[in-house]
Amino acid sequence: MGTGKYYFQVRSGHSMITINRKSKPAAISTYMHYKKIGKNCEWLGKWNGKKFIEDSAPSS
Repeated sequence: MGTGKYYFQVRSGHSMITINRKSKPAAISTYMHYKKIGKNCEWLGKWNGKKFIEDSAPSS
């Protein structure tokens, strides 16, 4: 996991795909796109090297 990147997961069949973006606006935009098309998504937040921070899921 890259420090300072934003992460979320998208369920695809029986597995979870982890997606990351460098900027928060890009991460939120992509996350909201997946939610809009009906995908089961989980917002993880920003990885600081030890744990996820800013882990509240964005609202539409």
